[in-house]
Amino acid sequence: MPGPPGYRGLVSDTRSPDQAGQPADPSDVPALADVRPDLAGLSDEEVVEEIQHEHADVTGGWLRPALFGAMDGLVSNVALIAGVAGGTAASSSGDASTAVVLAGLAGLAAGAFSMAVGEYNSVASQSEAAEFEVAKERREITRNGAGETAELAAMYAAKGIDEDLAMQMAVQVHHDLDNAVAVHAKEEFGIDPDDLASPLLAGGSSFVAFALGALVPLVPYFLGATTILPGLLLTMVALFACGALVTQVTVRSWWYGGARMTILGAAAAALTYGFGSLVGGAGLG
Repeated sequence: MPGPPGYRGLVSDTRSPDQAGQPADPSDVPALADVRPDLAGLSDEEVVEEIQHEHADVTGGWLRPALFGAMDGLVSNVALIAGVAGGTAASSSGDASTAVVLAGLAGLAAGAFSMAVGEYNSVASQSEAAEFEVAKERREITRNGAGETAELAAMYAAKGIDEDLAMQMAVQVHHDLDNAVAVHAKEEFGIDPDDLASPLLAGGSSFVAFALGALVPLVPYFLGATTILPGLLLTMVALFACGALVTQVTVRSWWYGGARMTILGAAAAALTYGFGSLVGGAGLG
């Protein structure tokens, strides 16, 4: 019979106990207090919390950088365009539309590359940290299989599983070293060693999302607009959509998320427009 979802090889062994160097029977596993005296006297929940806190938080993925890359592109570029528009309007010199479009395209390119590089480095560091924690867990299981089995049994028991059954499950998991490492990684610091975030995917999604977001306020100019108003309105619609989309993974309502993002984006654009007007009017632009 297959084991519970998420636990590979929980019932059937893929390696002999001797190969993995792990306990072959529940009776071979000492009490948790014997191998981890620092956990003596703690409740099941406190034991799990202490075990999990021994590892860094290394979870992550591509959706977050994509969503926030799009919103960053929308806000930063509409604010940049507003600032340039305000400055050129106040100074009354040159072709305002051309200056705005050039500034917007420059902001798009600079921001997209900056986002991609930053996100790539962030996720690469995160993945390296995860790999380090997995390697650390592998060393701990190899050196002290009985103690790690006791820890895993304690975590299962804290979830309401009968203690004897929890110990049997933990021993079965430890019949295969790779499986034991994978299960401990999921239980202790919430990752799948076989499914770490890709730095290239995160960086690429950030680049594309930022570029698309930054392109939105420029579209009306490409279609013949000569003022910032059409681009500003289109950007507000896009910001509302992004804010509403984010609420799919939060407890907020879609209209609240959309309205909040729209108000913040409008405030950023208005403040930058005012700053540009001030600089342009002072003859500094």
